[in-house]
Amino acid sequence: MSKKFIRDIFYYDNHYLDFFGKLKPEVKKKFNWILQLIATIDKVPEKYFKHMTNSTGIYEVRVEVGSDIYRVFSFFDKGNLIVLANGFQKKTQKTPKSELDLAEKLKKQYFNEQRDSK
Repeated sequence: MSKKFIRDIFYYDNHYLDFFGKLKPEVKKKFNWILQLIATIDKVPEKYFKHMTNSTGIYEVRVEVGSDIYRVFSFFDKGNLIVLANGFQKKTQKTPKSELDLAEKLKKQYFNEQRDSK
């Protein structure tokens, strides 16, 4: 059964792919499942995809496998294009400010490159 994609996912500048490449197979499988969910269902549960407060439109893709927690920051472009930026393993309750700052920087860089290529 094929699912209709309502969102496209773009891996920006290998940040996500470098992170993904280092993950255990079961974590990769869960990430792939959640990304498919994000791409194909209209209302994605916050458990898997959540807007980050105190950000300029940064969202986090949320993955839990056992007691391990992983996050990938992302943002929207052109309505239904989700751009995946940096990923990390979450080891504390609070999201590391350095990771959110990096996501903001990558978002700015991405849109500057989009603007400059026109």
